[in-house]
Amino acid sequence: MIIMAVDLGKARTGLAVCDPSEFLASPVGTAPSYRQEELLEKICAEAAARGVEAFVVGLPRNMDGSEGESAAAARGFAEALSRRSGLSAALWDERLTTVSAHNALNQTDTRGKKRKAVVDTVAATMILQNYLDYRRNHPEQL
Repeated sequence: MIIMAVDLGKARTGLAVCDPSEFLASPVGTAPSYRQEELLEKICAEAAARGVEAFVVGLPRNMDGSEGESAAAARGFAEALSRRSGLSAALWDERLTTVSAHNALNQTDTRGKKRKAVVDTVAATMILQNYLDYRRNHPEQL
């Protein structure tokens, strides 16, 4: 199944997809997040072009596991995406993925404007890879 990950942000939203065997997550890019309707349209068009069969949306929980304003926004967006696309949209805990994305970009010495442009895509790729790994190792729980 081809799954698309969405890392919803206030300014930019990162996207990633996996191969049909659900083995490897790959970056797609980013989309501006200012207007939800335009963002939904762009994501649905990208998903249709790639043959996406399901979505996973990053759920930004606090370190203690509680949920705040950003988590509520992600939940609402996942519901809107599911309604708009007709596909399921699972939520996946994204704690520390942006930190991990920044660390990965430090390793490649990616700085400045280039870093800003790719950090959300890297985070989406990490969210999706974590989700795929979990699915592979815990098939009975999904």
